[in-house]
Amino acid sequence: MAHGNSDSPVEDLTEEGARGELARLAGLLAEANRAYHTEDAPELSDAAYDALKRRNAAIEARFPELKRDDSPSEQVGAELAEGFAKVAHSQRMLSLSNAFDGDEVRDFDRSIRRYLGLSDGAPLAFTAEPKIDGLSLSLRYEDGALVQAATRGDGAVGENVTANARTVDDIPARIEGAPALFEIRGEVYMSHADFAALNERQIAKGAKPFANPRNAAAGSLRQLDAAITRDRPLKFFAYAWGALSEPLADTQKGAIDRMAALGFATNPLTALCDGPDEMLAHYARIEEARATLGYDIDGVVYKVDNLALQERLGFRSTTPRWAIAHKFPAELAWTRLEKIDIQVGRTGALSPVARLTPVTVGGVVVSNATLHNEDYIAGRDSSGGEIRGGKDIREGDWVQVYRAGDVIPKVADVDLAKRPEDAPRYVFPVTCPECGSEAIREEGDAVRRCTGGLICPAQAVEKLKHFVSRAAFDIEGLGAKQVEQFYRDGWIREPAEIFSLQERYGSGLQQLKNREGWGEKSANNLFEAIEEKRKIGLGRLIFALGLRHVGEVVSNDLARHYLTWDALVQAVDTARPAAHRHREADAAVERERATAAREERRARIKETRDLVWAQDPPVPEEARAAWEDLVGVDGIGTTVAVSLVTSFGQEAERASVDRLVAGLDVQAAERPATAGSPVAGKTVVFTGTLERMTRAEAKARAEAMGAKVSGSVSKKTDIVVAGPGAGSKETKARDLGVEVMDEDAWLALIGA
Repeated sequence: MAHGNSDSPVEDLTEEGARGELARLAGLLAEANRAYHTEDAPELSDAAYDALKRRNAAIEARFPELKRDDSPSEQVGAELAEGFAKVAHSQRMLSLSNAFDGDEVRDFDRSIRRYLGLSDGAPLAFTAEPKIDGLSLSLRYEDGALVQAATRGDGAVGENVTANARTVDDIPARIEGAPALFEIRGEVYMSHADFAALNERQIAKGAKPFANPRNAAAGSLRQLDAAITRDRPLKFFAYAWGALSEPLADTQKGAIDRMAALGFATNPLTALCDGPDEMLAHYARIEEARATLGYDIDGVVYKVDNLALQERLGFRSTTPRWAIAHKFPAELAWTRLEKIDIQVGRTGALSPVARLTPVTVGGVVVSNATLHNEDYIAGRDSSGGEIRGGKDIREGDWVQVYRAGDVIPKVADVDLAKRPEDAPRYVFPVTCPECGSEAIREEGDAVRRCTGGLICPAQAVEKLKHFVSRAAFDIEGLGAKQVEQFYRDGWIREPAEIFSLQERYGSGLQQLKNREGWGEKSANNLFEAIEEKRKIGLGRLIFALGLRHVGEVVSNDLARHYLTWDALVQAVDTARPAAHRHREADAAVERERATAAREERRARIKETRDLVWAQDPPVPEEARAAWEDLVGVDGIGTTVAVSLVTSFGQEAERASVDRLVAGLDVQAAERPATAGSPVAGKTVVFTGTLERMTRAEAKARAEAMGAKVSGSVSKKTDIVVAGPGAGSKETKARDLGVEVMDEDAWLALIGA
């Protein structure tokens, strides 16, 4: 059976292999986000980072049920640096999905057409503009006056850098003729000439030079003293907008022209293109001119020009459907691999990391590289075949580092001519380096995992760090550093103990305030912050538990579906017998896949699954219904459902969760405020072929009006919208007495 490997084509990954690869990618991207957004000290270029996110997204697209709780596709930016006030963006500042070749650009065009229901020959215009390698900035103008400037931060909350932004010549303090409320967005950057001059001044006064123009621009804008920013040669290109009191134009190009007319610098290389061929031709022109521009770019951004179509296309969780970044190729470098370290993650995965003699690749100093898994070190791919010509990787090797697609880059090749004759092969550990427990590798999995669970400090600490992270409980004053300290001293071993911290140590104040880094005020603030977070939303609670495959988006989907903690727990517990039967069926199907001939495989696999589901003893009807309802929640799927059932069924883990919830005030989730909507609160199922809108558009419209869209029909279903070829779902709905209507009736009902 195939194992996961970062060299493996996504289509060759097994489910378990994909799970391991997603774990690797999540760790690398989290480290990169901290380095890039919080510390302004990236270890690689934007192109390399985005290529890694691209692989993560491709795996999630093929295995949507495997999306992790810390999925990089659900994150924008990183934690905010200390020292700046927080600013909540009125509209999220999102990142872009990526393309790396012409085929992917054409796929982007085709995906837009599919979503909108447009034929291949229908006109569809795009803008194409250089992607500036700088720091994203949002400027808020009210009645023509600049009142606020904020960095992107994590996409939802940024840093208030208003005083600093006022020192940038390209950012006007006042504008005339703009909407009363106008949020303009763009990129702060530094030209090559200004960057070189700045580094000369840094060296002359004995200060450390900047690594590249992007670091210099980011560091300059985020100075606590605006006078320092004023002395730095920053520039600004405008290319987008946030909140508006009135539209700028009907098209993307028209809006950019309007921004230029208002006095903002816009990129002169922005062009209007009719389809992929013209987009790629403009990409080639920009790439050819790249070295002469005088500032850094790392690709070309394409956007659907028609703003009404942009609105229809909408957004994924962190990226718009109507835009994509076509990135430039990355680079290679050679250096020495000094040591191979093993890191243990929150799920127990043992991840090998190469410690390198530092080397500069494209302006970034690289000292670490991923080695993926033990197969990759041994020179094998996911199917056991050779990679790198079968050359293994050993400590002391001279290795080629490849930066495209990895935040911590990967080792791409080995120079055997420089290998010492006595260099021993690397032996991958079979015990956990953190707790000494056995580290096992299950069949079909690329990753070896520690079996220590809660006794493994690496797993326990990482779970606690996740629990207090920004998207989870977000307890002020209790971050990763404090969690490590409290765990090391035995104060906190599981999440419930956070909320009994003060009680267990009497007032707690005397012991805490005498610790290094703590005083009476900070101790009091911590206890108050903990008490404030006893009231928590259901979605945040689910996400905070750190269950495998249950990320922020999935957590919120579950919350909106079940509304209360008790309802979720009851549903998961009730579905347990059906989940066990599902796993039995999956195991039987895997055996069938390995033996059945290709031409008869589909029929054999379906027959196998049906036989397992029908075997004695029968699964109770209420368990089957609960299971179908769980897997029918849009975006959940069987892997997430199995993870929930398995986690809630583990005695120690369930007891830990119960202790936690007993001390919390869990707030029920709410569906969208949709006063007057005829479908608010109703469960809707779409089946058959929709002729006047795509399935994705229908789902988005229904959810925006407060409906819950399900993938299966049950007694709880309120409406089934049946198009041609509806089949068994329509039949079941009529048998259950559920209202069935055609697409025209549905559109009439919702007033569309």
